[in-house]
Amino acid sequence: MRHGKKFNHLGRKASHRKAMLSNMAASLILHKRISTTLAKAKELRKYVEPLVTRAKEDTTHNRRIAFSYLQNKEAIKALFGEVIEKVASRPGGYTRIIKTGFRLGDNAEMCIIELVDFNELMLKEAKPEVKKTRRSRRGSGKSAEATGATETKAEDASASEDKAADNDAGSETEKSE
Repeated sequence: MRHGKKFNHLGRKASHRKAMLSNMAASLILHKRISTTLAKAKELRKYVEPLVTRAKEDTTHNRRIAFSYLQNKEAIKALFGEVIEKVASRPGGYTRIIKTGFRLGDNAEMCIIELVDFNELMLKEAKPEVKKTRRSRRGSGKSAEATGATETKAEDASASEDKAADNDAGSETEKSE
């Protein structure tokens, strides 16, 4: 029975799971975005975010603890260098999971997990957001109905002209035969 075993074991033994999460975390830190299954991404988020929080304070002890998790010198340099420069002011939530659909072979739910402050498209979209005003039908009452009525009358007139032209062309072809 699995009483009290709350985290997802991902169908692997402990050593395999630890190695896989370590490699995925190093890849995420180096590449800033990776594509994986949703279950792995949720476990990876629990694995990476405490490391990023620890990296905010650059001490030898914190570097050694991060290295014990990642086992990758380049990932440690990137984590304590460029990653911390961008996320230093953020109080948490360093990763974002974006669902991308289902995998073709086994229908596993796929996603992209990325470091939040490194997605330039999301940052650009968030800044120029302008407050939109809501328009109600009450305020524009008669003027909207009048403009809508004139547009429909104009459309009906042009449609009837087209039909008349088609009928004239059809009658001319019948006469010529």
